[in-house]
Amino acid sequence: MTELKSLAEYVRETREKAGFSVVGLAKKTGLTVEQIEDIEAGKDLFLPATVRQKLAKGLKVNPSEIKEYERILLVSYDAVTKGYVDSVKKAILQGETENLRCPICSAKLITKVVRLLDLENNIALHPKAQCSKCSFQIK
Repeated sequence: MTELKSLAEYVRETREKAGFSVVGLAKKTGLTVEQIEDIEAGKDLFLPATVRQKLAKGLKVNPSEIKEYERILLVSYDAVTKGYVDSVKKAILQGETENLRCPICSAKLITKVVRLLDLENNIALHPKAQCSKCSFQIK
């Protein structure tokens, strides 16, 4: 990588050099227009391997070239207040998950409740969440 640019800039510039519109690249790659738009808007800092491979094939580049521009988000959990995490856990247990958003990137949280047995065979419910875009998790 010769110059520092974002994944969004790299994909947009490479797409334009290849002569594709967003719709054209979506058709070429099998990704949705929304996925391409999210990448080019900077909403995605890193890509799942399958998306990276499809994008690379459509842009006629090596997947490793795209990966060079990805930013692994190192989440400082100190930046997320304990109160926020507690409120999300409470909402998950109450089934109020529709509007839960990541405190780091504002993407939708994927939630679940894990049912475990404690030492006395009592059911213990543990709320869990992970961001649909970045590496934020509540374990």
